[in-house]
Amino acid sequence: MNSIPMQSPEPTENTRQQTTQRVAFVGMGVNIVLVIAQIIGGIITHSQALIADAMHTLSDLVGDVIVLFAAHHAGKKADANHPYGHGRIETLATVVLGLLLGGVAVVILLKAWGRLMGDTPLVIPDASAMLFAALAIVGKEALYQYTVRVAQKIHSPMLKASAWHHRSDALSSVLVLAAIGGAQLGYAWLDAVAAIIIAVMIFYMAVQLLLESTSELVDTGLSIEESNKIIDYIHTLSGVKNVHMLRTRKMGGNVFADAHIQVSRHISVSEGHKIAEYVTHQLESHFPEVTDVTVHIDPEDDEEGEVSIELPSRQELLQVLQANPLSQPLQAQLLKLGLHYLDGKIELDVYVHPNASSALLNDFKRACEQLGYIGAIKFYTEIEQ
Repeated sequence: MNSIPMQSPEPTENTRQQTTQRVAFVGMGVNIVLVIAQIIGGIITHSQALIADAMHTLSDLVGDVIVLFAAHHAGKKADANHPYGHGRIETLATVVLGLLLGGVAVVILLKAWGRLMGDTPLVIPDASAMLFAALAIVGKEALYQYTVRVAQKIHSPMLKASAWHHRSDALSSVLVLAAIGGAQLGYAWLDAVAAIIIAVMIFYMAVQLLLESTSELVDTGLSIEESNKIIDYIHTLSGVKNVHMLRTRKMGGNVFADAHIQVSRHISVSEGHKIAEYVTHQLESHFPEVTDVTVHIDPEDDEEGEVSIELPSRQELLQVLQANPLSQPLQAQLLKLGLHYLDGKIELDVYVHPNASSALLNDFKRACEQLGYIGAIKFYTEIEQ
């Protein structure tokens, strides 16, 4: 008997929304303090690097506002116009944050390059500017650690993007601190070089976030390794003979999945439905990130194509049998007809009145054999109690 590892409970949408909003408010509070401190410090100490870093921090404030907006709307329940919910708003917000990071990177790069290559003498800031840079480092790194842990806990790509925005600002402040220190030693050009390095790092992060979020917008599925874990788990479930055509897509921190489940050939529709419900429940319990599952029940492997698509429907088959002189006499004795579409043929379960003669059954069988697409035929009688 396979043991199933215990999973931590998945946060509800309401809890997820409240948590995201709380993180955004904390980020806004810290960023406001840091922006004011960096601007005042930059002016007092004559540090252009500190003022530029303050503009970088200011972009975080804009990001926090976007996070708040997205958290409010992404947490809304599904409605008639959005039957799959509003999770894509979170994905779109991640795109906006990525674009914001990219824009900040370009601005920092252009300004730094202009300072480095221009004719204007580089200003050496006061040594006290290092204290303001150190304050920014501590504040932004603390925000990163706090935000990224919450993002992992509630599976939020948007908060992950926001966390990396905090980390990029912390790295920016580290280089600002190093540049100010270098300037005190006579290397004033370090300020511009540090800014260029910061810009390249931020731009790389922006590209990574944009690739991840845009791939989600075009319904990119889980990785092969992640999909195989789901397939392997489905194979262990009772009633499942095989699984194929698993498809997945991400929406915010959630995963939507649909799969074809092969079951025993002759079970009833209701039993097949029961197996589908069981598979759905087990997947959502074992993989908390999977929040919506659609299961298609198959009596045979149809991965290579629909093998029964050309076969007649029940109504069409009954019309053919009723028109055939060999099968007509059995109609009065026919109680029920079960059809099984398997291996490109139709298998019949024929339930007849106990008084039906062998001659009638043989004639009915001969009529079916003439059609060419009828497979096995089994006759049954129902005993009245």
